[in-house]
Amino acid sequence: MAINLPISSHFHSPSPLEWKASPPPPSSSSSSSNTNPFRARATTTNQPNSTPTVVAAAIVPPEDNTLLSLLHQRKTEEAWLFYSTTTHLPSAACLSRLVAQLSCLANPDSFSRAQSIITRLRHEQQLHRLDGYSLGLLAVSAAKSGHTHYANSIIKSMLRSNYLPHVKAWSAVVSRLGASGDDGPLEAIRLFNSIIKRVRRFTDPSVVAESVPDTAAFNAVLNACASIGAAKKFVEVFDEMPQWNVKPDVLTYNVMIKLCARVNRKELLVRVLELMLNNGVEPCITTMRSLVAAYVGFRDLETAEQLVQAMREGRRDVCRILRESDSRDLDEHVSEEGNENENENGSLEKLIPSLISDGNNEPPLMPITYAPDSRIYTTLMKGYMNAERVADTVRMLQAMRHQSDSSGHPDHVSYTTVISALVKANSMDKARQVLAEMTRVGVPANLVTYNILLKGYCQQLQIEKAKELVQDMVDDTGILPDVVSYNTLIDGCILVDDSAGALAYFNEMRARGITPTKISYTTLMKAFASCGQPKVAQKVFDEMLKDPRVKVDQVAWNMLVEGYCKLGLVEEAKKVVQKMREHGFYPNVSTYGSLANGIALAKRPGEALLLWNEIKERCKPNKEQQDPPLKPDEWLLDTLADVCVRAAFFKKALEIVACMEENGISPNKTKFTRIYVEMHSRMFTSKHASKARQDRRKERKRAAEAFKFWLGLPNSYYGSEWRLESGYEDDYDEHE
Repeated sequence: MAINLPISSHFHSPSPLEWKASPPPPSSSSSSSNTNPFRARATTTNQPNSTPTVVAAAIVPPEDNTLLSLLHQRKTEEAWLFYSTTTHLPSAACLSRLVAQLSCLANPDSFSRAQSIITRLRHEQQLHRLDGYSLGLLAVSAAKSGHTHYANSIIKSMLRSNYLPHVKAWSAVVSRLGASGDDGPLEAIRLFNSIIKRVRRFTDPSVVAESVPDTAAFNAVLNACASIGAAKKFVEVFDEMPQWNVKPDVLTYNVMIKLCARVNRKELLVRVLELMLNNGVEPCITTMRSLVAAYVGFRDLETAEQLVQAMREGRRDVCRILRESDSRDLDEHVSEEGNENENENGSLEKLIPSLISDGNNEPPLMPITYAPDSRIYTTLMKGYMNAERVADTVRMLQAMRHQSDSSGHPDHVSYTTVISALVKANSMDKARQVLAEMTRVGVPANLVTYNILLKGYCQQLQIEKAKELVQDMVDDTGILPDVVSYNTLIDGCILVDDSAGALAYFNEMRARGITPTKISYTTLMKAFASCGQPKVAQKVFDEMLKDPRVKVDQVAWNMLVEGYCKLGLVEEAKKVVQKMREHGFYPNVSTYGSLANGIALAKRPGEALLLWNEIKERCKPNKEQQDPPLKPDEWLLDTLADVCVRAAFFKKALEIVACMEENGISPNKTKFTRIYVEMHSRMFTSKHASKARQDRRKERKRAAEAFKFWLGLPNSYYGSEWRLESGYEDDYDEHE
């Protein structure tokens, strides 16, 4: 269902899709039945709470009868061919139905055809011909096929054009956005809020009944909140569920477990489980998987092992086991990170209260038991792998083979985990033996398995073996390399200083129709930047900027800055930084570190002073400054101090080392002492300098003496206190 809402113009924002006129009433072909969840069958008048009016059936032109007949017979392929050969633009009824049926086929070719119709209508400014039914299905099809941002643009364009999509359409997009990277979860939350805001405008619930959020929609946005650790927003959304007569289900609580793990609240895990049981929600195997994964993520392998063992023994007192584990941790202090996040996730205490009270100390029992499956065992194996317990990882695999329950037998993920552990331990030969065993026992390796082995060879600079592995993968299994494979090979070529090979793999990837990711671009930029070809890296970066499928991030900008700075091309690097600011990115510690290195290489100490002044301002807490605050690291400050000491800018050097000490960084006095002795030990010793020159260097001499005092070298300030304030000048005159 799609509803035509009277939305004011302030909701309009740029998007790939735009209706130039108000959408027409849904056609009879898309409103004949109410069984489909995306059926567009009602519009409203100018008042949000007005009663829907029945729309008259649309008249289909005679020249469209053939196309409409094919669509009614579900002959979508023939209908598409007929549409492709017609010169005129079909009616709204035919276009809407064709887009809807192409979207329902759910295959790449059909989705591309539906997109082509959208493109044509957009160029001809006829997008208003499509109804909400077809657009909702297209959004779902786009989301399921991985075109999440395109799906999002469709939903937002529907909202701008006063269409309110069906809950199954917009919740599918929210779900995909929440599970994607970059800004996907934030965009999912924004889309959810936008839908809810529009639905609330209607006082008559029946008007928007099919757009009201359901449990799946709430779970989708809650998952987005959990993905980014937005505990406060999670609680706000969760508290809204009763307002829409929506009750949490088992997935809701599983997402809550994910949130607790994300915000570092291990003590709340058992509370979530107990809250489920007390609310009559029966946990599922996914709940147990989530709990094991959470404890493994906290590196609490002891509790994870106890939980898995309890499942093996068929015990129902899982809550008691987890409570006892928490009691062992009571003496441990709360981490600093947890204290910093207290304001953000403190509301979780109210959402997930402790059920332990004076009157009820008995933990609830599980209604049924679950035997651990291969996924749970594999999660525990990953914990061993991350703890570098390779032997335990291998032993776990061997134990899984002898499980009586076939659900606990190792699968390709289990074997891949063992291979990953061996690769991390640089045991490539043993990893290949495990790969051979997979073939022998009939567990086929997948692309992820081969990519892990490929990364191992590249990290060990065995590029030829990496190439042989790719060839074996293609010949023996028919698996073709993907973008991760090519990114790994490109990075491997960089490690052996083979920029030509990196470019060849990048071009081969694009020739095969594989879309480069931002990692592909930045890795290739790294290849040219590391071999002294920043201009070529700039060309790669420019292509990245033009690619609409890739979002340029801070790493890419920093890579370009570093490429120029490695050759001492400071001016070019500064131009890149200026463009970075224009694109909404601010220099970070890595950016400044590259600039400092470039300044040192170019021997331009004056630039170092300008850079330090900018860094110094960003280190101060100032609410009025536009740039975000900065916390410099040791490498950045040490490089700047080195430049200043070599250039005899001792006052600035003292400011920098003072900043280092304020940030808990110990300056390398030994290095600075050596530089001073080698370069400046004979400074200010000339007896033939004129009085004017001596007066001009008076301030520099005073700073030099202060720097010697800080180093512990003989100077004129032993026994007196050195201060950087201007008022110290009188004290200096007394010493003179």
